[in-house]
Amino acid sequence: MLSQTIADFTTLAIAAGGWMEMDRLYLHNRILGMIGEDQLDEFDVHPVTRPSTELLDELVATAQKNHVIDDTLSAIEILEGELMDFLTPPPSVVNAFFAQHYANDPQEATDYFFELCKNNDYIKTRAIAKNIYFPVETPYGELEITINLSKPEKDPKQIAAERHAVTSNYPKCMLCMENEGYKGRVNYPARTNHRIIRMNLDGESWGFQYSPYAYYNEHCIVLSEEHRPMEISEQTFARLLQIVEVLPHYFAGSNADLPIVGGSILSHDHYQGGNHTFAMAKAPIDRLFVLKDYPTVVAGTVKWPMSVIRLQATDKALLIDAATHVLETWRNYSAPELNIVAFSEDGTQHHTITPIARKKGDFFELDLVLRDNNVSEEYPDGIFHPHQDVHHIKKENIGLIEVMGLAILPPRLEKELQEVEKYLLNQDNELAESHRPWAERMKASYTFSTENVREVMEKEIGNIFTRVLEDAGVFKRDDQGQRAFEAFTQTL
Repeated sequence: MLSQTIADFTTLAIAAGGWMEMDRLYLHNRILGMIGEDQLDEFDVHPVTRPSTELLDELVATAQKNHVIDDTLSAIEILEGELMDFLTPPPSVVNAFFAQHYANDPQEATDYFFELCKNNDYIKTRAIAKNIYFPVETPYGELEITINLSKPEKDPKQIAAERHAVTSNYPKCMLCMENEGYKGRVNYPARTNHRIIRMNLDGESWGFQYSPYAYYNEHCIVLSEEHRPMEISEQTFARLLQIVEVLPHYFAGSNADLPIVGGSILSHDHYQGGNHTFAMAKAPIDRLFVLKDYPTVVAGTVKWPMSVIRLQATDKALLIDAATHVLETWRNYSAPELNIVAFSEDGTQHHTITPIARKKGDFFELDLVLRDNNVSEEYPDGIFHPHQDVHHIKKENIGLIEVMGLAILPPRLEKELQEVEKYLLNQDNELAESHRPWAERMKASYTFSTENVREVMEKEIGNIFTRVLEDAGVFKRDDQGQRAFEAFTQTL
């Protein structure tokens, strides 16, 4: 059985395009050595129907049985990466295949690369499948809620090993190109089976890869070859529009470049994209206005809980100039009566933009989400950040993905919500105190049964996520806020 598993794994390796049939014996022997075996019995060479991950599990289990590796998470992941590297052609070959497919059709190229990254387990499809997902209808369209359960929890042995591990600044961060092919270590993930497609963006060298723990379909990352901080500028708009020109079936967006309103990695210039239509992309323009210096650019505010300006044009250069004008104006704009303040007394900048680019037929489209990272005594975590009364559900930064209408909620909620459910059904429970006011409000508003409790809770979580986005909006959706938003657009 093991011999057949090795033979089938080798067949998949050859099919991936990095090896030829002549390499079969060599691959058999390499795999044998890596899992602590020393001989191969009889096997057949036939079409393989079992998934690569199933074969991988058997090989890793054999390595553990033979004491080649211990049972720590890092040891298992390093071996998995080294084995799956056989199913992954070298970077030069992957890039050549991508270019070959791209010559036929951009989507054919991304389909090739996406399938490769799933088959070689770089994209952790089995872990991603554990995430809890549900859509919720709101006044702003259908928002998407996920509870992120995909990243494996570290056991005490792994935590202890990491504590005693030597620190290193290579690779400099999780997004650097030096990750490609990196073996990994106790305190750094294995990347042996990782591949990056090279791109030229605005005259610079960039890379295109998929996210290992994807939040949506074909979740990709476009990263600068140079390790440098995130920055929103005219070049950002130019690069985002170039990405959607090169990959017109994808959107591309950037996290903001300031703390509190930015994403989790501000140390490396990068963008995210993918083949997914978020609720924000479907949201209509609710008020058109004219950009004085760019009258041929369609401009309007979007019906969305956050403050979004949508720009559309067929001329990419004109759109970049118009977006830069909005960015520069917003960076210097204040409305103190609404706690919107561009600079602190010491000159610290507080305004930036979360931009999202799309290609719609002949038109290029940019959504510019206005962000402000000021704090106050009342809101020490951020004035335009989830407020304290919703922290029981979401208190983390609102980054690009949430901005577009997909909630990424913390894994703690899986167990906590089970206790809320028991409380609502009058069962024995260990309700967290942070959820008590919410649970009591629900109990006073609904009659619960085992049939409807989950549906009501999901709807309520959707309402809370809507509130989270409204908290992050600089011009609120009330009369005062919308008048102020209109006053800002008039300055444009």
